[in-house]
Amino acid sequence: MTVSIASSPRPFLHPRPGSALHCGKVSLDALARRFGTPLYVYSADQIVERLSLFQQALKGREPLVCYAVKANSALAILKLLADRGAGFDIVSGGELERVLAAAPQAVERVVFSGVGKTAAEIDLALKSGILQFNVESEAELALLAERATKLKKHARFALRVNPDVFADTHPYISTGLREHKFGIDIRHGLRIYKSVAGHRRLEAYGVSVHIGSQIRSAEPFGAAIARVSKLVGQLRSEGIALQAIDAGGGLGIDYHGGAFDAAAKVREYALALESGLGGFEGRLLVEPGRFLVAQAGALVARVLQVKRNGKKTFVITDAAMNDLIRPALYQAHHDIVPVTPRAGRPRLVDVVGPVCETGDFFAHDRKLRPVEPGDLVALLDAGAYGMAQSSNYNSRPRAAEVLVEGTRARLIRRRETMADLLGPERV
Repeated sequence: MTVSIASSPRPFLHPRPGSALHCGKVSLDALARRFGTPLYVYSADQIVERLSLFQQALKGREPLVCYAVKANSALAILKLLADRGAGFDIVSGGELERVLAAAPQAVERVVFSGVGKTAAEIDLALKSGILQFNVESEAELALLAERATKLKKHARFALRVNPDVFADTHPYISTGLREHKFGIDIRHGLRIYKSVAGHRRLEAYGVSVHIGSQIRSAEPFGAAIARVSKLVGQLRSEGIALQAIDAGGGLGIDYHGGAFDAAAKVREYALALESGLGGFEGRLLVEPGRFLVAQAGALVARVLQVKRNGKKTFVITDAAMNDLIRPALYQAHHDIVPVTPRAGRPRLVDVVGPVCETGDFFAHDRKLRPVEPGDLVALLDAGAYGMAQSSNYNSRPRAAEVLVEGTRARLIRRRETMADLLGPERV
């Protein structure tokens, strides 16, 4: 697979006017006939390119790009990234199990975040030999010390500090202020690090920060890292020399189509971090998730009906909110395009699913080229927080997933069956 540092076009394109939408060189129409719908399709080439953008832009800092597994935890995608040097940011024991299943050799490149780590999850991570625990409270640090002592294991940790930097994003995915549940007030960082200095089983390896997701400006990242760097300097003066700064993730994308220069965005981000890091000479960790996979994925759905109710026109698809909940949950925008365009003027429609909820929608009053029952539509930029947040609501089996690399498409998750849904239950 050839990787260019320049930004490539989006992977979902009509190669020529009137042709079917393709992922790279593979027709989505052909994939739908082969694997059925709803269907998640991902471009391996773009995922690898996006990883390379971070690795190259930050190469002067000995970077470790820890992919945020929660964005899309498909085993094939984890292996794809691990094989190219990525680490992983996990937030549960289940995500660690996924890394161990997909790329056990990469476990030493895992950082474990999250506010509610259980003793069992900590034990699994200690036994597995992860790189770092991103500790989010003093109680968690005490629990980590207790479990490491009991298991006679060495635990590297970083306090996740809240720099109290505002990030202009959806309130559900803003995480860096004092009133949020995440992290520790940065003003208490020095005291907490000093309180465990010299602990037999704990190593103060780094400091971590994460101010939110889908942040389009680089400025808040630089401001947050500048405050973290100040703490690192205070610790150094107290004899506590940290080896790493974990800058978290959160770099946003454009969900509204048009040109998007990913390489320029990553360079801007890297410059902001460099400015904030100042004289810090240790290792830099970053945790992109959405930026690596969102625009590499699409949800392909088939039109079931085109229904007119008064002045409203509804395009009803076989995909639903259980397959992609972001529009219902966050009022998120996803571009929606016919896979094979028909002639005619766009018209205002609501694109909805068959789930028995008024909230089951993908778009309200959206201009869409004409579609008829049986046609395919693609919901773009769905590679992050699509399949990862899917459910079986209304007893609907979850979609299949396909990974496209060059001219090759392979099934990486089969479609669920009713036997899968009913299997764990007992009458």
